Formats: sequence, C-alpha cells, structure tokens
Amino acid sequence: MHSRSPARLGRPRSTAAATAILAATREALVEVGWSKLTLGDVATRAGVAKTTLYRRWSGKNELVVDAVAELFDELELPDRGSLAADIEGVVLQFAAILDRPEARSGLMAVVAESTRDDALRERIRESIVERQKRLVVQGRSRAQKRGELPAETDPGEAARTADLIFDVVAGAVVHRTLVSAEPVDAEWVRSFAGLLLYGLAGDAPV
Repeated sequence: MHSRSPARLGRPRSTAAATAILAATREALVEVGWSKLTLGDVATRAGVAKTTLYRRWSGKNELVVDAVAELFDELELPDRGSLAADIEGVVLQFAAILDRPEARSGLMAVVAESTRDDALRERIRESIVERQKRLVVQGRSRAQKRGELPAETDPGEAARTADLIFDVVAGAVVHRTLVSAEPVDAEWVRSFAGLLLYGLAGDAPV
C-alpha cells in the first residue's frame, strides 16, 4: 500500500475550491451566524466534499479566521496627498469592513474563542494582524518620502513603532465599531487622525 503524504498546512488542493469555501463561509456567517455554522453546511454551499475542507481546516474557528482575513486583504492605502488624509482613508475602509455582518460576527467569535486557544490566537495574528501591518509600513514609507516623517535608522525600533501604530489604530476602530457600536464617520476619523499624528497636547497645522 502506498502511504499518503500529510496535507501541507495552508495549501488547499485547488485555489478555486478554497475561494468557494471561504465565500461560502462568509455567506453562512451572514445567514446563520457563527454559533450555527457547520463545516457540512459550508461544504454544501461551496459544492465540495467535507474532506476538502478538512485537508486545510481542522475546525470552524480556523475556517472563519481565514474567511474574515480575506476581507481585510481588501484594505488599500491610496495616496491622498498627506499622511493625515491617508490615515483617514484607510480607517474609513477598515470601519466599512467591520460593519459587514460576516466580518463583525466572525471576528468577534474567533477572538472570544482565542482567549482559551493559543493556536487560534496565533492564527489570527498571522492571518490578519501580521498581513495588515503592511499598511503601516507602506504609509510610513510614503510619509518619509514626502518629508512628513523622519527617516528610520534602527530597523528594530522601526518594527516596534509599526507594531504600536497598528495596535493603536486597530484597537481604536475595533472598539469604536464592535464594542461601543458608535459610527466611524468623517468627523470622528479626522479627530482620530489628528490625535494619532499630533498627540494630546499638539496642535494640528492650520
């Protein structure tokens, strides 16, 4: 008998199947919510066998993380002419994604589950947090080229600062939208960008 090679983590058998599965997961999150979502239902919606899911995902928590991560991959940082305007633009995009029911229910559920599941917490970090830190790096690099921020000489310090900026932005927007259930509108975003750039005692340029 020929032995079967174990499936490689993160490698679905086909891109088309993976795309269908993640889309079906988001559809199920909207229609039935996280608590009633099952892999069998997702497989039926995607038109694939359940074994296809289990080759990549061991359970629905991991599946939901990857389905939500795809939504955040839609985030872009268009050049709006200034660092403040760039921040406002990406924060409005972020809030719009969090306002989608599949993102809202999926993210809240897996974050809650991750409080007692270290592997799930790591998957969230790798699939969502680390992938979206690219926006911070891109934004700072663009601002440095414009002369809005000083150049960085210490890579370690630059990485720590990027982590802090991401934590501040993501934490504020997630809390505003998912915990406080308050709108992230143009006025709030403008105030937030000003606070982020100029601090509590700083004055924004006129």
